[in-house]
Amino acid sequence: MGEGLRLAPPIARVEGLGGLRTEVREFIDQQLAANAFTPTVDSWMTGSNPEFTRALVEHGWIGMTIPTEYGGRGRTFMERFVVTEELLAAGAPVAAHWIADRQMAPSILRYGTQDQKAEFLPRIADGSDFWAIGMSEPDSGSDLASVRTRAVPVAGGWSITGAKVWTSGAHVSQWLMTLARTSAVDPAARHGGLSQFIVDLRAPGVQVRPIVSMSGGHHFNEVVLDDVFVPDSRVFGRIGHGWQQVTSELGFERSGPERILSSFPILRALVGEQRTETAVTPADLGRLVARSAGLHQMSEAVAGVLSRGDTANVPAAVVKVLGTATEGDIVDVADLLVDDATDPRLAQLVRAGVDQRPGFTIRGGSSEVLRGVIARELGMR
Repeated sequence: MGEGLRLAPPIARVEGLGGLRTEVREFIDQQLAANAFTPTVDSWMTGSNPEFTRALVEHGWIGMTIPTEYGGRGRTFMERFVVTEELLAAGAPVAAHWIADRQMAPSILRYGTQDQKAEFLPRIADGSDFWAIGMSEPDSGSDLASVRTRAVPVAGGWSITGAKVWTSGAHVSQWLMTLARTSAVDPAARHGGLSQFIVDLRAPGVQVRPIVSMSGGHHFNEVVLDDVFVPDSRVFGRIGHGWQQVTSELGFERSGPERILSSFPILRALVGEQRTETAVTPADLGRLVARSAGLHQMSEAVAGVLSRGDTANVPAAVVKVLGTATEGDIVDVADLLVDDATDPRLAQLVRAGVDQRPGFTIRGGSSEVLRGVIARELGMR
């Protein structure tokens, strides 16, 4: 095992967050009473509601960790963790701004130029701009080293050609953080030669093609880039360092409460189901509640690491693998319960969970790939 490696970082308790948690819960209760949203599963992917996003902006709950000089709130990572955890547990519609707020803002703060920070961070903080991530490609699966989208230098910038797939929210976003190959593949260093670019989804040569699920839902897209010009000012980070940048971003993508709470609204409803003769026993629910509680502690611990500016790639991978497995088990247990006597609201949640369940262990890196990452860090491969 690598020196100092911890699969579960120590929890650093932060006092004084109870009032914030209560404030968010009261807000959610008010929104539910006003029929502003209907709780759903996977609300951070499927629940796109710009009006709800604007309500969060008014409360200062978007751009919380962005410094005030860039239009943010200057609050702590742990405060943001509390807010997002409560919103996800309630099944609130946060998908519109989710990627921008969760992943792009901290990445821009770390790798962006001064001009990029000044241009993009205020528009993330006020909910004006939404972002999508262009990593996965057709026929590439979770192997980002096989990226075939190419960026070629031209006068004043770069020309990008390729395709990205499973691009959540691209149809409602203005910007695509795109991973492209800027030099030939080196068999000895397959992850070299990759770079990131900020692509304007409204630019000539960009096509956003919807991918509609079997249930009729639309949040995935294929994005085709055909000789799309990107100026030098929108090169993100350093040319050739895309892989290192992406892996640091994945710590934010894999460790957050969305990796353990996608199906939590179902578990909450199951606990309130007062029937005795079902295939689901109190012990079944108890095990799921216990697993969720443990994952909360782990996710909070990783959030603490990230709040200190440290990397948490391996612990984040552990949270993601265990969290998405628990999310899926909640859906499977609930599916055994649903019958003609089930509360219609619970039945609707479970149907949505069954629809979304196949993607739990794939997005953000498949469980098989992440187990390999963990094993490598443990010196097992």
